[in-house]
Amino acid sequence: MRLVVTGCMGQLALSLAEQAFGLPGIEVVSIGRPHLDLTRPGTIFPAIERSRPDLVVSAAAYTAVDAAEDDPGLAFAINAAGAGAVAGAAARLGVPVIHISTDYVFDGARKGSYVESDAPAPLSVYGASKLAGEVAVAAANPRHVILRTSWVYSPFGTNFVKTILRLAEDCDEIAVVSDQYGNPTSALDIAEALLDIAELFAQPRPGAAFGLYHLAGTGAVNRGDFARHVLAVSRVYGGSWADIRNVTTAEFPAKARRPANASLSTDSFTNAFGRALPAWQQSVEVSVRRLVREKRINAR
Repeated sequence: MRLVVTGCMGQLALSLAEQAFGLPGIEVVSIGRPHLDLTRPGTIFPAIERSRPDLVVSAAAYTAVDAAEDDPGLAFAINAAGAGAVAGAAARLGVPVIHISTDYVFDGARKGSYVESDAPAPLSVYGASKLAGEVAVAAANPRHVILRTSWVYSPFGTNFVKTILRLAEDCDEIAVVSDQYGNPTSALDIAEALLDIAELFAQPRPGAAFGLYHLAGTGAVNRGDFARHVLAVSRVYGGSWADIRNVTTAEFPAKARRPANASLSTDSFTNAFGRALPAWQQSVEVSVRRLVREKRINAR
């Protein structure tokens, strides 16, 4: 089975290629600019068609949350129109699409974890553009799985875990917003879940449960305690360490508003696909141990 992944240098594409390496019957092909450019609609179908997919994973996205406030046209072009075009290309080729979305489609006002039936109410341009992408994907390809995830990190790219480890190399104390809650989620874990879904699609009668799901690390935490755990693990393995100072969102203003509570319930995904992601602490240890040992804190 050939999985074609958009966003070839993104955390998920790199994690998926690594997790699939050596698995029999699975091939991952990552495509991105200049051959596939979500801001140039004419490139999308030819690039996907040339890759001969059995399944398309739509992972490319505009993820600069604050910058999107100043450039909503670009955010919507990539996250909404571009995502819809990827799903439409998959539909034209007769294959399903898995689209990656975000917890930022919610406003964070809910007490407890969000479920799929909760009404979205994004606070930012980024969140609004990703919600528009969900709508576009569903309209373009009925054979879709849309996965909302949260606080994604990995040994690759730029993410919160690597930023905290890097700051701890130079600082004795790091201020971290500690009144925002979510589910830290390893891109390596998402990749494993996608491979499981791909195996279901590969069955003669897959019985695939198409639709919208939440997929995130098990357990919610605030960003301050997330950072503390990252550095505690780093210290165990001889890496950087610093104290974390709690600050509020009001004390650490950003251009784009973030949801105060973006924790996600993943029960529907577990019921549909028979699996849940590991506890977030367990997966953080896997990535931090690797980053410290491979000295990849400043590397892509």
